[in-house]
Amino acid sequence: MKLSNLITVAVAASFVAGAASARDQIRIVGSSTVFPFSTAVAEQFGKTTDFATPVVESTGSGGGMKLFCAGVGAEHPDMTNSSRRMKAKEFQMCADNGVTEIVESVVGYDGIVIANAHAGPTFALTRAQLVIALADNGPKPSTWDEIDPSLPAIAIEVLGPPPSSGTRDAFEELVMEEGCEATDLVECEGVSIREDGIYVEAGENDNLIVSKLEANPNALGIFGFSFLDQNSDVIKGANVDDVEPTFENIADGAYAVSRSLYYYIKVAHIGVIPGIQEYAAEFSSEAAAGEEGYLTDKGLIPLPEDMFEANAAGVNGLTLMTGKEWD
Repeated sequence: MKLSNLITVAVAASFVAGAASARDQIRIVGSSTVFPFSTAVAEQFGKTTDFATPVVESTGSGGGMKLFCAGVGAEHPDMTNSSRRMKAKEFQMCADNGVTEIVESVVGYDGIVIANAHAGPTFALTRAQLVIALADNGPKPSTWDEIDPSLPAIAIEVLGPPPSSGTRDAFEELVMEEGCEATDLVECEGVSIREDGIYVEAGENDNLIVSKLEANPNALGIFGFSFLDQNSDVIKGANVDDVEPTFENIADGAYAVSRSLYYYIKVAHIGVIPGIQEYAAEFSSEAAAGEEGYLTDKGLIPLPEDMFEANAAGVNGLTLMTGKEWD
């Protein structure tokens, strides 16, 4: 047996021998966007089973992947949430650290919204206008009306997620990269978000962004649709490319700035840390993530029925990632 395999077996054997007494709560890290959904499932799971309520931490998608992939053992998380798919280099990082069996689950869909307080102006933006406003290698306007006279004559201030966030990754792909093709004012190759104070990194706490928008009605915030849905009494979403960010428009693909949400299971921890497979089964159940599930009340956009059934089967059958997901 190869030395690397011997080390993996030794680590796993040590974990099995000692982890059960180390903790009896599932530990989940990752995306701030998936956090409300994961927390709701954790609370339901704690109420309706004999297992302890899982501990869910909002670390950001990238931060969660680093923690999840750091190794096998009770000191490492059992699951991680992500608002974008695991990257090939993260899958390799997991493998390098002995995390060789991973199950991927698609939670559902989410839209990335651009929102501001009800007291502020109403925005209708195109992705091209957002690129012009935020691109580091563009004209760098200071007010919205410099981009288009129909936009408000107020300073551009956008509160959004940091680079460790899956929402930031998705925004850069779906808005900055795709929207760039519709304007000749920005060099699209290597387009990035400006760092001169116009875009303010507001951390991984999307609820904090909502409260900051209330305090500054002229500022815009970037976050997942669920936070708009849960705070519609104080904030409003901007139309993007003439489409309103609604549950229906995200579900049918009309709203362009939308993405899939995920969570990942560390199979080596199943049967050692109690309840992991049972929690995952609850998360992928019709009662939670189906069309009439309790997560839709929190803004989750459910998967189509065929995808929903295939995902649930993969979770319950512990279908492993193979590394070919990026081919």
